[in-house]
Amino acid sequence: MNRRPLTLVIAAVVVSLEGLLALGLGVFVAVETVVGRPGSLTSAIAEAAFGVLIGAGLLWVAWGGLFRMERWGRAPGVVAQIFLLPVIYTLFQSDLPQLGVPLLVAVLAGLVALLAPPTTHALYGDEQHAA
Repeated sequence: MNRRPLTLVIAAVVVSLEGLLALGLGVFVAVETVVGRPGSLTSAIAEAAFGVLIGAGLLWVAWGGLFRMERWGRAPGVVAQIFLLPVIYTLFQSDLPQLGVPLLVAVLAGLVALLAPPTTHALYGDEQHAA
């Protein structure tokens, strides 16, 4: 089996951190829904479920896909980074650069690591040159 390159480890860590953040926010919304008085119970439940599912999915992509060097893990990892760009834009528009800047750094690091040549070689080997 090929050695896991540092870029693939970085990608797995970035996607894991994003997954933990989404999972944490989903659990937070769920707890707040149970102990508080949400304006819309349906929306609060949907937001909590979305956060938990996205978080669990990203953790699966990170550790079940990327860290185990499964090629299927790269596509959802890249898509997750792209989907975070509007979130970052919204954070900057909402005068929350203290949240937007770290998330932007994480997204850029994730994209660079996911698309780096050592990651591509680890996931696809020499297949790209075989055709």
